[in-house]
Amino acid sequence: MKNHLPAKILLICIALLLFHCEKGKMDNTIVPNFAGVTNPPNPAVDLPIDKPLPNESFVENPFIKTSEKNTSTFGVDADGASYSIVRRVLKAGLIPNTANVRIEELINYFTFNYPEPSQENVSLNTEITTCPWNENHNLIRIGIKGKTIAENMKPASNMVFLIDVSGSMTSPDKLELLKSGFKLLVDGLTEKDKIAIVTYAGAAQVLLESTNGNQKEKIKSAIQKLGSGGSTAGAKGILTAYEIATKNFISDGNNRIILGSDGDFNVGISSTSDLVKLIEEKRKTGIFLTVLGVGLGNLNDNMMERLADNGNGNYEYIDTIEQLQKVFVNEFDKFYSVTKDAKLQITFNPDLVETYRLIGYENRVLKQEDFINDAIDAGEIGSGQTITALYEVQLTKNSTSQDFATFDFRYKMPEQENSRPMTLKIQGPIISFNASSENTRFASAVAGYGMLLKDSKYRGTMTKILIESIAEKAISYDPHYYRKEFVTLIKKLK
Repeated sequence: MKNHLPAKILLICIALLLFHCEKGKMDNTIVPNFAGVTNPPNPAVDLPIDKPLPNESFVENPFIKTSEKNTSTFGVDADGASYSIVRRVLKAGLIPNTANVRIEELINYFTFNYPEPSQENVSLNTEITTCPWNENHNLIRIGIKGKTIAENMKPASNMVFLIDVSGSMTSPDKLELLKSGFKLLVDGLTEKDKIAIVTYAGAAQVLLESTNGNQKEKIKSAIQKLGSGGSTAGAKGILTAYEIATKNFISDGNNRIILGSDGDFNVGISSTSDLVKLIEEKRKTGIFLTVLGVGLGNLNDNMMERLADNGNGNYEYIDTIEQLQKVFVNEFDKFYSVTKDAKLQITFNPDLVETYRLIGYENRVLKQEDFINDAIDAGEIGSGQTITALYEVQLTKNSTSQDFATFDFRYKMPEQENSRPMTLKIQGPIISFNASSENTRFASAVAGYGMLLKDSKYRGTMTKILIESIAEKAISYDPHYYRKEFVTLIKKLK
């Protein structure tokens, strides 16, 4: 019997594989086709999630007494990966781990209806209202919008697709999904743009030298040929991609590497700290880095986020065909940065504000002196992109002043190294929550959702029913129906 056991196990594995392949074929017949994509895989159906992401230590921002420290400083976070990771885990009937629930990324997954900048590359706006989960507190919403670059004003792009083709990328929710996405991105390029493709497994390889964007079939053909296998020499791939991007650098252009991987680096430089040092050195070249995460079982979420944070870029997670459409088509303009090293500093009036707490942004907090130090790295904002932050505050009881705080903002133009200052007073009157803007109400619902997922000690009276009620009444501005999807996701909370 022992001699036949391995053969039986093999036969069972083959049968299961064939079952899932047939199931995938049937499900793919109802998947809509996008430009350049023919019946792409649907990982939400084809590949069940085998295990949750590893948990990590996490500490939420606490309430701080204004009498002890009245300034709060942090860098912009334009990532949206946490939201789509949480969405996939919840749809699989699993519970997200707290370290993978980053509230700022949940909020900034969505676009808000903020005013277009007029003179600067960003616009600033604020609002103060009552707090829906603590009747004794108030909320201050901070809003930022990056300048929208007109189609005829977009700079020429020099892009390098850096694609992980190692053995861990074999499953349909990884390499095949990325291939579909990169083809979508190619459709948005013009003859003034250039694309190169670098792959890495056991070693790095230049699959396609820099090619004009109007040679779409040539680029797509190279993407289609991609297959997976071998170990993962991610650092070699990164070095090669920067070499190609530097060789084809366009002055005043959009120079960007787009890395697609599950982050499972296992050959050469593989520790997160060493890879971050490598990226920090390479960002001095003026080349931006976008990181696209795929898969779940071995996704190195922490490393992927830190690479993007330290490489003048952003981090998105791709889990579905709809998410491909969001990142590569609907929000394609985010690949064009209008600011870099964007920082915020809120100075609270101690006569009005007794305590305050920044909701989220835990790994973006900066020292007070970092705000004016242009050598300190911070976040980037893309064309038309919005950034939102919330403070929960406890006010004093006996002041009649309306100047609650000062909102200072600094950013660099993408091609410059000296920052530009902006400032805005955060003033009253205090608006009741139900009368506040849809921007504030929807951001509050998403923040409350994140606090419930974390089982936050600061969640107060927040409940699933309250979140759903708030969100349902704040979805009139919803260009691509992502807010409506959020309402359905709330229902999946246990």
